[in-house]
Amino acid sequence: MYITLTYLLIYLFIYLLTLFTYFTYLFTLLTYLLTHSLTYLLTYLLGYLLTYLFTYLLTYFTYLLTLLTLLTHLLTHLLTYLLAYLLTYLLTYLLTYLLIYSLTHSLTHSLTYLLTYLLTPWSRVLLDKLNGLQLVKKFPAFYGTGKFITAFTSARHLSPS
Repeated sequence: MYITLTYLLIYLFIYLLTLFTYFTYLFTLLTYLLTHSLTYLLTYLLGYLLTYLFTYLLTYFTYLLTLLTLLTHLLTHLLTYLLAYLLTYLLTYLLTYLLIYSLTHSLTHSLTYLLTYLLTPWSRVLLDKLNGLQLVKKFPAFYGTGKFITAFTSARHLSPS
């Protein structure tokens, strides 16, 4: 029994060594592939950049310059038209609208205030009645107490939602 166990352990050790050598071969193959592919890719990209990209850049630079001149021409005409439009139409319209709105709003507000609060004696009587109620006087002492919290939570549970 001792011999078979030793034989199995040696066989397992040799199997693990061969597996390790296969992994090292695989690792060296992967590093070889990566280094050569990256080297080829970098040289191809640098060659492509040096030969073709500069040619394309020079041709598109001229197109860009003509496009920029067209855009500046368009922007100058657009800005002059917008400035003329803003100064003549929008400013006069906005100023007259705001002036009329502010005048009508202030007149309406002041007339409503005069008619409602200063000329009506009933509003003062109503205000005195509201201030004289016992609920308004007792509310600050009742708010925040334990009775208020239990009443609030029990009233919330009675709601239909």
